[in-house]
Amino acid sequence: MFDSLAQCRVQLAQAPDLHDALERAAADGWSHVILDGKLFATDRLAETTTSVKGEQIDAWYSGKHRDFGANIQAIMRPDGLPIWTSPAAPGHLHDWSCAQLHDIPGALYWAASQLHLPALADTGYEGAGHGIHTPYKQPADGTALAPDNRAYNALLRAKRAPGERGFAILTGRWRALRHTTASPRSLGDIVQAALALTHFEYRYLPNPY
Repeated sequence: MFDSLAQCRVQLAQAPDLHDALERAAADGWSHVILDGKLFATDRLAETTTSVKGEQIDAWYSGKHRDFGANIQAIMRPDGLPIWTSPAAPGHLHDWSCAQLHDIPGALYWAASQLHLPALADTGYEGAGHGIHTPYKQPADGTALAPDNRAYNALLRAKRAPGERGFAILTGRWRALRHTTASPRSLGDIVQAALALTHFEYRYLPNPY
């Protein structure tokens, strides 16, 4: 994808800031954005950390995906075009923890209150709070969701689905993102550089206003 580190850095410099990306989406007239996360697979990295249970675990290993990699968070337009991606976070972290690590909730709360631009997300962000809408979870006791909650979930899923193809746009276009032998710590920069190239191809040029 890049012939040199210098080329990657040139593209990285064009990657948008989160607040700028949200302001652009609002100015373009979009009604909402999509928050989603993805594990980008990498070779194993010998780095350990302490889990919430006090156990030593592989920092870059995702138990959910059963693979090593870096967690990347992204903000997408409703039509699926990714408009911002985060730095890399260790694969053992869940989406909501990664979002908090990058202060994404604060930016989305601001967008919802100041730009009238709410965010839609899946159950991995449950309890995110004002401005970030997530589905109701099935009750732990096995009882059925109330009809109103089921209707809300169906509507949210329908609105969220087109936007969640954002990662597929990136990985489908840039093969280097499907699996990399680079350090997972570098994945954030690589994905952000790919994002800048994708924006160029989609003629989503910076600072039109």
